[in-house]
Amino acid sequence: MKATAFAAAAALTVLLHSVSAAQSPVPVTSPGMTGALVRYENFPSTHVRPRNVDVWLPPGYDGGGGVAYPVVYMHDGQNLFDSSTTSMGQPEWGVDETLSSLIAAGAVPPVIVVGVWNTPRRRAEYAPQALVPFLPDSVFRWIDTVKHGPPISDSYLRFLVEELKPFIDGSYRTLPDAAHTSVMGSSMGAMVSLYALCEYPHVFGSAAAISTHWPSGVSAMREYLERRLPGAGTHRIYFDFGTRGLDSAYEPYQFRVGALMAAKGYRQPRHWATLRVAGADHNERDWRARLHLPILFLLAGQR
Repeated sequence: MKATAFAAAAALTVLLHSVSAAQSPVPVTSPGMTGALVRYENFPSTHVRPRNVDVWLPPGYDGGGGVAYPVVYMHDGQNLFDSSTTSMGQPEWGVDETLSSLIAAGAVPPVIVVGVWNTPRRRAEYAPQALVPFLPDSVFRWIDTVKHGPPISDSYLRFLVEELKPFIDGSYRTLPDAAHTSVMGSSMGAMVSLYALCEYPHVFGSAAAISTHWPSGVSAMREYLERRLPGAGTHRIYFDFGTRGLDSAYEPYQFRVGALMAAKGYRQPRHWATLRVAGADHNERDWRARLHLPILFLLAGQR
């Protein structure tokens, strides 16, 4: 055990040195951006493919002295801040504008956001790997052929927890405990956010799952949650779904998961929230329009 821990620590030291030696964060500017955004290009990993990582610092961070900040880790990082990097011509989420407004109003505390870009293996990285034993063979073959290979989300989470988070905590003034560390994503990114909370409850204290793509494995996810959902009262989870496009199919699945949450002792709105957003579709524009809702749920109590 000691040898394994030593090897892991040595590998992390080498990784962090390679990040520091290879690059400095690149400042990113974009029309209307608030706060400060920096980008680590091709952030290395021993678990998954390198990818860009964006770090957003709230207004006042540079003059904050010894103040430490909560951190939100968000998937699909290229879609969050910068309109020049979004996928398929979609608008950016406007994370900086939404957070700056909420912070200025005193609705949430200042927070650091880490935007983790996806790769061509997005679906394989975001599909919860522990669900595989609960999936019918036909569904697993579909995931394997359509979603860029079998799930590798365990490796993706190891990247987040063992490599990226230690780097962020070592480079910025963070509150590193689980109570001040959240994870958020949409669609398949929502699935892997919930998975991260369940696999690493000592790392992530809360999760926001926006437009969770339940049809890719809701029955399996329910069986998994029966076994791995953290105890009620220790963690907080936000869900939502729209009523148009892909989201229009989500309500019955979300109802089944909600029933499980209630049976496990989770109580709304203290530990858990599920919102039905009438008229919302499955896209960045509609996620941007309601981003303040999951942000308020995750951060309003972090004072």
